[in-house]
Amino acid sequence: MNRERIFKVLVAPHISEKATILADKNDQYVFRIAPDATKPEIKKAVEALFDVKVQSVQTVNIKGKTKRTARGIGKRNDVRKAYVRLVAGQDIDFADAN
Repeated sequence: MNRERIFKVLVAPHISEKATILADKNDQYVFRIAPDATKPEIKKAVEALFDVKVQSVQTVNIKGKTKRTARGIGKRNDVRKAYVRLVAGQDIDFADAN
């Protein structure tokens, strides 16, 4: 997998309270990913970018909420996330990532 595709597959880490709890308890990390990314691509991208071994990948599509604004009805963007489980003993430190 070329370096350009790695950065297109993984859009950003998703940092939230739930994601932090998953990282501490289950060695799972959450990433926002491209809508066309596949599980094997996600696995290769995480392994190449962070130099870790991935045990499994789960993806979820989250539909954007419809919200009322001053100008009428609006809609938030749809989001696709990947829950990546690492092999026991592996760790990702986002503050020290290359």
